[in-house]
Amino acid sequence: MNKTQPTRQDFESYLKTVEPAGRRLEAQRLDALFRKVTRYQPLLWGPGLVGYGRYHYEYASGRQGDYLATGFSPRKAKLTVYIVPGYEEFGELLSELGPHQLGKSCLYLKKLDDVDEVVLGRLIGAGLTALRKLWQVEKT
Repeated sequence: MNKTQPTRQDFESYLKTVEPAGRRLEAQRLDALFRKVTRYQPLLWGPGLVGYGRYHYEYASGRQGDYLATGFSPRKAKLTVYIVPGYEEFGELLSELGPHQLGKSCLYLKKLDDVDEVVLGRLIGAGLTALRKLWQVEKT
């Protein structure tokens, strides 16, 4: 079972706890972008992980669970954007995005103002489309 589970915490209440204030404003902007692109409402998955949409996975090994379809975490050091299938097939979009670092399914941004938000929206949409080819995505 996946350790990251949805919570009952209210998103607006959570948002008020994001520090510093500049990061809180970036989280509000990201929330607006994710809502626009996904048409899903935010759902908190554990402490500090904001998800949009969810899917149920089941691997050949028998391991299964539910996870967010896409989302972000407004961490103090960097914003983290999650695109579950990963970023391997999105090199062209990433080259247009602006300064960033990559993990397997994590995109790290120092400041939202440093990247092209239109490109980020396209990247979020492309990741969601790729995920839908693998699993059924449900609204949150």
